[in-house]
Amino acid sequence: MKGSLITVIIPAYNAEKYLGEAIESVLAQTDFKLDVVVVNDGSIDNTAKVIKHFGSSVRYFDQANAGAGAARNLGITNAYGDYFAFLDADDLWMEEKIRRQWTAFENDPHLDAAFGYIRQFYSPELTPEEKNRINIPFEIMPGHHAGTMLIKKKSFLRVGLFKNELRIGEFIDWHARATESNLKTIMLPDVLMKRRIHVTNMGTYLRDQRSGYVHALKAALDRRRAKA
Repeated sequence: MKGSLITVIIPAYNAEKYLGEAIESVLAQTDFKLDVVVVNDGSIDNTAKVIKHFGSSVRYFDQANAGAGAARNLGITNAYGDYFAFLDADDLWMEEKIRRQWTAFENDPHLDAAFGYIRQFYSPELTPEEKNRINIPFEIMPGHHAGTMLIKKKSFLRVGLFKNELRIGEFIDWHARATESNLKTIMLPDVLMKRRIHVTNMGTYLRDQRSGYVHALKAALDRRRAKA
């Protein structure tokens, strides 16, 4: 099992400031066979240059800007691995992320997906005034988040791809469908991901698209009503 290949998919949009650190945190999972796929989601900065800096350590795809869900889907359709993992271009994995999840899969062959806890942190470039405007909880929290998930390919495909039309809230929608599909999951007690808080977080500069969250939750309710 430990010889299985894990495809790690990183969508990147105008991510030149943080992408290098994100990729390095993935490549630090050195005891595992990783297929690292970075999808440049129509960036107009130096994101492509950052990706190319890693050479053959990553596979690189381009698309016109369509959002993180569509970028992840492009990565999935080009994935080689039997397991999928995801990371946003501004976040970081903990060094033992994959190892801790792999132990859970070894202990339970029927497990479909493993999640873990998240710790948020202020990006170092933020001024005190910016930090005050973006007040974050510092306690760790359970991460039902794409960046903490390790999932079997066959289990992911049982649920289906992310919805391309959702620019935000696409993982909420996917996770709701996964719950309805009765995937067997575990929430590990370990912090597996650090979520970077900065002035251009998706939830900050796409406030006008927060309706995606409402759409995802409404779709889940509609499916439940239809089954009833």
